[in-house]
Amino acid sequence: MRVIVVGAGLSGLSAACHLVGLGHEVTVLERQDAPGGRGLRVRQDGFTFDTGPTVMTMPDLVGECLAAAGSSLEEALPVRVLDPGYRACFADGSEIRVRGGVEAMREEIRDTCGSVDAAAFVDFVAWLRRLYRLEMPHFIDANYDRPLDLLRSPRAAARLLRLGGFRRLGPVVREWFRDERLHRLFSFQALYAGLSPEDALALYAVITYMDVIEGVYWPEGGMAAVPEALAAAAGKAGADLRYGAIVTRLVRDRRGVLAGVEIDTGERLFADAVVCTVDLPTAYEQLLPDLVPPRVVRTGTYSPSAVVWHVGAKGPPPPAAAHHNVHFGADWDGAFRALVDEGRLMPEPSRLVTVPTVTDPAFAPPDHTVLYVLEPVPNLTGRLDWRREREPMRERLHRFLGATGYPTDIVTERLLTPLDWQRLGLHCGTPFSLSHTFLQTGPFRPSNVERRVPGLFFAGSGTVPGVGVPMVLISGKLAAQRVRDYLPGARHG
Repeated sequence: MRVIVVGAGLSGLSAACHLVGLGHEVTVLERQDAPGGRGLRVRQDGFTFDTGPTVMTMPDLVGECLAAAGSSLEEALPVRVLDPGYRACFADGSEIRVRGGVEAMREEIRDTCGSVDAAAFVDFVAWLRRLYRLEMPHFIDANYDRPLDLLRSPRAAARLLRLGGFRRLGPVVREWFRDERLHRLFSFQALYAGLSPEDALALYAVITYMDVIEGVYWPEGGMAAVPEALAAAAGKAGADLRYGAIVTRLVRDRRGVLAGVEIDTGERLFADAVVCTVDLPTAYEQLLPDLVPPRVVRTGTYSPSAVVWHVGAKGPPPPAAAHHNVHFGADWDGAFRALVDEGRLMPEPSRLVTVPTVTDPAFAPPDHTVLYVLEPVPNLTGRLDWRREREPMRERLHRFLGATGYPTDIVTERLLTPLDWQRLGLHCGTPFSLSHTFLQTGPFRPSNVERRVPGLFFAGSGTVPGVGVPMVLISGKLAAQRVRDYLPGARHG
């Protein structure tokens, strides 16, 4: 059976790998000139920038995609653990390093926060593992057809309730630890779900598990090596990857059944099914203009956005810098209140500074540094005019780099604001899609099946299971399973 995948980002490439593994004839259409979608590698003035995600966790999920296409992580994508995974910097000048391995992290907590919190960490990890083992097979790596599907594993739902998964993340983490710095370190991941720790359900501690306990990895060659490896594996297994191909229309037959796509050259490609990875609001607006999008797509709450500043600078990073550095602002609650509730800039922002040249100096010329600076900001439903705010934001980030010891003699740069994300086709100018409130999670999130157009399926952060590199890889797998169930004669295996 012929299947077209629209988009060669991580979700589309995951779908392609799983689909070729099922024996389908797969064509991947990507508007860019290389795989990666919005996560492309850019070379500029002798510097290399990874413009997509910078944090890689759960490499086994990449390995699962590669295995479906007949390859393996060892063969296609060598990775190594970053230790520390993060350097956490606090407003009082203290630091905590997120170490690889439970015992090493317990020792770090003992040295920085005391023996009581160090002992609590061991039990905290055990709780996170129970959450993860429960949620992954039953609630994350699973397709839904209706909300009642949440009860198809009633024992799992009951266990999740007993574990406190439906409480709020912030209060739960505070019960485990005395030191306020650990409260922040083990709950800031809620922002990946588009929420403050006080609003996010404790079940999203699985992100903390993936991020802090399972470890942060670096693929050889940088983050762009991930889509490159997936594309190579899919191509070797028989997929046809076509770059510079912009899908302009979905072709349907007289019954309304999907028959293929039309690209910008006017060429029509016919298929028995299509997996579309375009951001859902944009997909409905541009490719399905005759359909009313699902209610949650139209009226749902979208996550905050981010300003990302790619910098190539002369000079070394500070001696203490790690690959990933999280700088926490002083006013934690006030920052989230401004960002999430009021649509304003964080008054005392927390920021991520990724320094890939700490791990791979080849990303910059000798004696130079690459910096990726991210500050969470409101999406375009907020109060800010980014045409006016862009330059003041750059100046604030520049001062922040100088105050924290990073090099500030800038050779080259790229600054992305919510307006740039919007120009890339991302609704509300956010790369993080719908936030993960309870009513925008699982069966309440937009489905990966468009039942009004038989043969059309979705993958990506706007559908199940959600946002983040692990989740979009799973979304491609779930879309491939939908195609398997839709098309007769698929090879199950």
